[in-house]
Amino acid sequence: MKPIVPILMGSKADLPHARAIAEALGVLGVASALHIGSAHKTPAHVLALLAAYEEDPRPKVFVTIAGRSNALSGFTDAQVTAPVIACPPPSTAFGGADIYSSLRMPSGVAPAVVLDPAGAALLAAKILGVADPALRQRVADFQASMVARLLADDAGLERA
Repeated sequence: MKPIVPILMGSKADLPHARAIAEALGVLGVASALHIGSAHKTPAHVLALLAAYEEDPRPKVFVTIAGRSNALSGFTDAQVTAPVIACPPPSTAFGGADIYSSLRMPSGVAPAVVLDPAGAALLAAKILGVADPALRQRVADFQASMVARLLADDAGLERA
């Protein structure tokens, strides 16, 4: 069964961030699905989405995108048995203090927090790769390509 990464964003304003995650997942050959739902404004809609994914037998990791008051990540994590990765959009609001709503969760609620969209995609792929050797190999190949690029960049520098 092919794994999937449902990407839940709090509003359409988060779409560029969500697309960056989906694009990075695509590079690793992982399917994703974008959804909009607010834990504050449309909780019934989010609960219905999450219930449908809980019934779906495919391996999955959720990625949530919500800024300011990030209730979506904790709300999602409390409703599903799969891992949840919070990837809040960049913000300068409140001097950056809104990040704390992603970092501090009540007991029994434990989404991971990764700020970079490509990093969130990579973590999701690594989690799913635990049970998928082909995906694990794609992650290893991706990491090897990053190393090769850095070594090529180093070799291309002028030395004194």
